[in-house]
Formats: sequence, structure tokens, C-alpha cells
Amino acid sequence: MILRGGSLFKRIAEFFRVLGELKYMIPVLRYQWPGPEDSASLSHTFQETTEKFGERPFIYFEDEAWTYSETNKAANSFAKYLLKTGVKHGDRVVLFMENRPYYVISLLALNKIGAIGVLINTSLTGDPLIHCINSSDSTKCIFGAERAEPLGEVLDQINITKKEDFLWVEDTKDYSLPEWAIDLKNSLDFNDDQNLEETNLIKAKDTACYIFTSGTTGVPKAAILPNAKLIAASVNITMAGYRIDENDCMYNCLPLYHSTGLMLGLCAAINVGAASFIKRKFSASSFWAEAHKHNTTAFVYIGELCRYLTNQEPSEIEKNNPITRMVGNGLRPDVWDTFKQRFDVERIIEIYGASEGNALFMNLFNKDKTIGMTSADVALIEYDVAEDEIIKNEDGFCTKILTHDPGLLIIEIGPNAVFNGYTDKEASEKKILRNVFEEGDAWFNTGDLIKTVDVGFALGKDHYQFVDRVGDTFRWKSENVSTNEVGEILNGYLDVNMSNVYGVKVPGCEGRAGMAAFSLEDAESFNWSEFSEYVENNLPKYARPLFIRIIQEMDTTGTFKLKKNELRDEAFDINKVNDKIYCLKPSSNHYEALDQDWLNTINSEAAGY
Repeated sequence: MILRGGSLFKRIAEFFRVLGELKYMIPVLRYQWPGPEDSASLSHTFQETTEKFGERPFIYFEDEAWTYSETNKAANSFAKYLLKTGVKHGDRVVLFMENRPYYVISLLALNKIGAIGVLINTSLTGDPLIHCINSSDSTKCIFGAERAEPLGEVLDQINITKKEDFLWVEDTKDYSLPEWAIDLKNSLDFNDDQNLEETNLIKAKDTACYIFTSGTTGVPKAAILPNAKLIAASVNITMAGYRIDENDCMYNCLPLYHSTGLMLGLCAAINVGAASFIKRKFSASSFWAEAHKHNTTAFVYIGELCRYLTNQEPSEIEKNNPITRMVGNGLRPDVWDTFKQRFDVERIIEIYGASEGNALFMNLFNKDKTIGMTSADVALIEYDVAEDEIIKNEDGFCTKILTHDPGLLIIEIGPNAVFNGYTDKEASEKKILRNVFEEGDAWFNTGDLIKTVDVGFALGKDHYQFVDRVGDTFRWKSENVSTNEVGEILNGYLDVNMSNVYGVKVPGCEGRAGMAAFSLEDAESFNWSEFSEYVENNLPKYARPLFIRIIQEMDTTGTFKLKKNELRDEAFDINKVNDKIYCLKPSSNHYEALDQDWLNTINSEAAGY
């Protein structure tokens, strides 16, 4: 009876708690969203915020502190310099720099004149870097001193050629100005710092930046982010999500070239005048000390960071920490409860959405272990994971899943859910499913398996939970990894007949690690040292398969698709398969045979992946 009463009390309490959430959603519903032709942009929002909170802190970084006014003036000076050097509305400019104040200043400066920031992953080198620059048709490149070396290695292969078009931004004293670039700061007139008339001409529909998705090989795809999308995300997150204002400070160590760090972090802070503590890279050992130092009340996360923090030994400094709210994606259900309770976090606002996609899911009601709900028209359809294909009925249409079973998430494309896609029109078309339920309809294919979950009282709103990626993409270290693209690179190695790339679970790690099954010309004479060097030179670290399995013949479906299901299930368990398996250890770039001792280390979650 006590349990029943307690359960009833909890249900009643949850009912009234959810009703209380409505007061935060009403302002969003009443908000007048800018139309496509309206004057609205990230920089316009930033200037309005600066007018209100100019002397309040905006950015904390290492030993630097910038107010909104200081940042705005620097961005104005830079924007005017860009105009003088011929950059105009719609021009594309590469931004290749680690997180720091001048990354933000550069992005704002570009936006102030309507130029498009081409945001490139700082881990890219070689062919992937060349592709990102050349495919964007950029006219200039703003780069940090810390990225001069990989950029210098590809100078003769990119379409930016003039010295004056390479704008170098100093970092530490460890770096010197290369002869093929100019010093940006020495070129700026900081007395010319008034807001620009050009900013008022930028429209909501205008593209603010490109964010590259996948990025695993030489063919990353540039997702188009208009100003309207940046504004919508920031308003929803700040007003209805984790509810920050000018008195808050956000802990943001995620790269600003990614949508999570940029949209959920920086843009959200700008929308309300909050401060941001930004970092180049995450450090679990210094996290709580930094949170206390800067009084960071909100945390922009990916699930992997939360796992790292929960794996740390308990300490005094984590107690009474200032973080009460967090927003991000990829928090595993098994980590969720531990993190929330151990660190006394009030709100975890899990987000789901793709940079190129047309809808956003958000855990607005603060329900546990869910990506929340969406206002878009969505459907879960039947999908054959083993055959890696959509299931059609006898009429040739898709079938909706009406249970809590996983299905492929698709989002209807329409006036209220515009699909901006990629700069590559062919790649955009591949993400669209047509004639799904009726002739003439069009839906965005997320490529994700999603299921509905029972979260109790939620005003009749369906709530969803992420299950897995399907097909050709998996997620590792916060990056989407294309199995097809990685496979193409591996197949380019002379002695590899064919590779089948897939993602496998690694105990204690978020997402899936890359694994490849190989058929080789001669397994006994295969040169692992040369192959390891080839992988290191041709794939970013996050895209390199951690495990290689040597097999005799590839198993395919009736339509000649490579079968992955059984390979995924067997993964790298040398006790289940007779094939030889090789691995990359965290501190090594050289593949070596997987033995029982290292397998035990992996399974004990002590491998360090």
C-alpha cells in the first residue's frame, strides 16, 4: 500500500510539474519568428545584445576575458577590413582555427557583411582539407597559427593562391608568421569599430555558414545553415530549453565548427547575453575547477564528455558545483541517471537533429533518457537492419511503426520544415525520400533508428529515444563516420581486395568504433607497418578503424550489398571467431594482433578508448 501510495504521489507530482513547464513554452509560441526576407542574422542579434549588455562578460578563454562591447568592436574592425579587401555578401571564407576569441570574432565579422563562414574541422589534413576548401569555392582563408602546418602542406593544391588572402591569427609564442600569409591583427584598424550598415541588409534566409558533416575522407559534405536556423535554435534552447539569461555562464569546450558547440552553445549565449567559457579541448581533470572558477551554470555536452566525468574518482571539488542545467546530445541512458544524481544537475536538455536536417527534437519537459519531442511532422517507418533497406508494402509505400519498436526516422519536408541540405545538390537529393506514403510527398531521411518511449504525463506529446545509426554511417567521438567513404580509402591500398566497414560497440564508450573486415591478396605477407602508415596519412583519427578482421570471402545480400549484421554482432571477440583480428591501441598508430590480455582490458573498460 505504501508503494502504491508513493507511486500515486509521484504521478500527481509529475503531472503538476509538467503543467508548470508550460509557462516557459508560451513565450516561444508567442515569439514572432523572422520571415525569410526579414532583416535578421546572428550578427544582428549580437549587436542587439551588445546594446543591452555591452559591458557584461561574453567570453572567458585561458587568461583572456572579453566583454560584448569589446568583441563587437573587434568584429566591426575585422568586417570593415574584409570589405576593403573585396569580400562581399555571399562570398565564402574558410575559418580554420581552434576554439578561442578570434574564432568568434572572425565568425561575427563574416556574418556582419553577409559572407559565409566555411567552418572546417581542425583535425583535417591532406585530401579532406583540400576538398573542404576547394569544394566551398572560398575566396579567403582565416586560420589560426596552430593550423598553419597542415594548411601549408596543401598550399599548392587549393584554389586560394594569393598571400593577402591567407589571414594568420597569432596563438602562442611557439608559432611564427609563415611567409605565405599576412598577420591579421596588424592589418586591422581598431579605431574603425562602429557597426556597419551592411549588417541591416542581411536577411534571415541568407546563409550564415557551412558546417561539414561526415568528414571521414576526401568527400565531406557542407551542410547549409541559414541565419534563420541559428536564430530558431538559440531561441528555442534559451527560452524553452535550459532557460539561461544574462546572469549565466556556459561551459563550452565543444568545437565551434560543429553545430552543438556553435548553435546550442555560442548562439544560445548570444541570444540572451550570457557569458561563455570556451576551451580548445575538454579535460576531465580540470573540468570542475574551471566550472567553479568561472561560475558556469550551464554545460554544453556530448555524451562522451559526461562518461569521462562519471569515470573520474569522486572529489571534493565536484561537490556544490555551479552547474544546474546542461544541453547537448548523445547522453547514454546508463550514464544519464548517474551523472544527474552524482553532480546534482536539475535539467538535462537532450537535443536531436542534424546540421543539414529540417527538424529539432528537444527534451523540453525535462524527462529522463529521451531526446524529447518535436513540432515537425515525423514518422517512424519499418526498416530491415539486416538487409540495410527500407521495407515497402505491396502498394510500394512505406509502413509506419505504431508501437514502441525502433523504426527509421523520417521528417516531412514542407514550408514549416524546410530542408536546406548540402551545397552538393546530388548529395542533398540522396537524403530525400519521395512517394513515401502517397505520390508526390517528400521526407528527409535521418538515417537513424528511433523509438517512442513512455515518459508518463507529457500533455499527449510523443517522446522519442535514439537507438542507432543505420546503413552507412555510425558515430564515434562526436563525429559521423561514413562506412562507404572509409571503405573506399581502405580499398585504395594495393593489397586489400575488398573491405567491409562497420561500427562496433566498445565497452564504456559512446557510439561505435570503426571496424573493417578485409579480404587480402596474401594475408601472410601483408605489410602492417606500411598499411598503418597509409591509414594514418589518409584518414582523420576518429575515422580510422580500431579493429581489422581478416576474412576469406565477403558475404553479400541478394542485391550484392555487403552484409554487416553478423560481423557487428561478433565484433572483435577473438573467442567467437577463428579469423585473425588486429587493433589500434589508444597510444599507437600501428596495428597489432589482438590478444586475450588486451581483449580483457577492453572488456573491463580500462583500455582508454
